[in-house]
Amino acid sequence: MPNRPEMIADPISDILKLASVESVVSGGFVAGGDWAIRFPAPDRLKFFASARGRLWLRLADSGETVRIEPGDVLLLTAPESFVMASDLAVDPVEAHALFAGRASPIVATGEGDEVLVIGGHVRFDRAYAPILAEALPTLIHVRAGSAEAQRMRWIIDRMVEESAATLPGGGLASAQLAHLLFIHVLRAHLASGGPVRAGWLRLAADPRLAPALRLMHEAPGKPWRLEQLAQAAAMSRTVFAARFRDVAGVAPLAYLAQWRMRLAMHALRTGDIAVATLADALGYASESAFSHAFKRIVGVAPGRYAAAPGDADEVFPMDLAS
Repeated sequence: MPNRPEMIADPISDILKLASVESVVSGGFVAGGDWAIRFPAPDRLKFFASARGRLWLRLADSGETVRIEPGDVLLLTAPESFVMASDLAVDPVEAHALFAGRASPIVATGEGDEVLVIGGHVRFDRAYAPILAEALPTLIHVRAGSAEAQRMRWIIDRMVEESAATLPGGGLASAQLAHLLFIHVLRAHLASGGPVRAGWLRLAADPRLAPALRLMHEAPGKPWRLEQLAQAAAMSRTVFAARFRDVAGVAPLAYLAQWRMRLAMHALRTGDIAVATLADALGYASESAFSHAFKRIVGVAPGRYAAAPGDADEVFPMDLAS
């Protein structure tokens, strides 16, 4: 169960914490002249930023092509290969050949160094892969001229510094910077009014539903009634229920039940907790009532879930919007 004795986390932070989201800087490259690099389809969310220079990016499957300017930040959420290039007509080298056996996080290609791109990936608990990736479009492009990108500029510069030098604690510093960059990308996408599918991210960003959502996240074991939640959001029951379903993809009390199961899944995997204790903390009248609800929503009994190997979360891919 999340422990928040000193501060109350917002719902987006709650989800990212349960999903064990980690952002990692994997390196970058400098390039000049005529050059092109083909990257394989990532198995995780991939981010990259242009610290300097202009270049092109083209996704292999959709053919979507974007011009990247200095200071731009991009997040790729789909497992789709792509090419980054000075000119998309140039024959690309394969990224695995370019980065193989590298002695430095930053490698060089082409002739010159007018372009510097830093990149990395975002990894998370496999059970959360659908709700994280499916909430976002295939490619998020935060342009340098936006207010959020200007805030990210400091982060990008520090990431380049950490990658270019061997400093004490550099690995941890780079990871923290990458995590902060990922959060700023989410904020930028939400602030831009870009498309967000019905689900947890759209719900967590909805200001009218925020008071009700905070109640459910702060006290998931309380027997909330629809009237109480609607009152917190200053809406009638009918309007609240309709808006919640439209934004989240599920009814309010269905979301509450699913959120409880997310907390239960996390607790069963990360701590030695009795099912009866967990049932009481999450507001169930008995262990059997909790076990029945867990099996209905997650697909397996709590005991089997807790005993499964650590990588078995993908076998039980409960979706908050299902």
